[in-house]
Amino acid sequence: MTKPADNTLLEQLDNIAQGISETFAPFCEVVVHDLQQPQHSILSIHNNLSGRKVGQAATEMGLARIASPDFPAVVANYANQFADGRPVKSTSIGLKDASGEYVAALCLNLDMTLFRGMQSMLSRFTETHAGPVEEHIEPVGSEAIRLRIDQYAAGLATTPRALKTSERIELLQTLKKEGLLDIRKSMETVAQHLGISRASVYLYAKQQPTVDDTA
Repeated sequence: MTKPADNTLLEQLDNIAQGISETFAPFCEVVVHDLQQPQHSILSIHNNLSGRKVGQAATEMGLARIASPDFPAVVANYANQFADGRPVKSTSIGLKDASGEYVAALCLNLDMTLFRGMQSMLSRFTETHAGPVEEHIEPVGSEAIRLRIDQYAAGLATTPRALKTSERIELLQTLKKEGLLDIRKSMETVAQHLGISRASVYLYAKQQPTVDDTA
């Protein structure tokens, strides 16, 4: 008979499992397995959603780990389901002992039922249809200006309102070259999106970049 995994390891793993389950309750079940006792591998189940019991046998994932130390340590976000058919997104994490053998596993099972329902409701809520005529509630082209500003900021790993002075100057030159400043009320749109005054926008538009960042 193989000896059980180190009790200290399992106790610490159980604490982690409890913390994760309480953080993501009531949607996530967290299970601790002792892989050296495959016939009775389940040591604890936090936020029990599957209806399983402590002392039940290891799943196919656990048996695969027991069979091969080369089995991936982390298998994340794979499709699964509970016994009653509810869809599940699962993640399984294996732990090895000093000899390189899998001795324990931490498994997360996320019930997707509610999330899929919410996804369907949001999809229905955001669904739009074409009207009999094309209507513009805001000045034509304003959205194009905002999108271009967002793209520029994203390229610098920042947000429009966090752009530095030199970056704002370069942005205005870019908008000018691309013809976006010719759009009606463009300066007002830029000012609102950057969170600055229109006077500042006009000032930046007149200046030239001091650093060439086009490379």
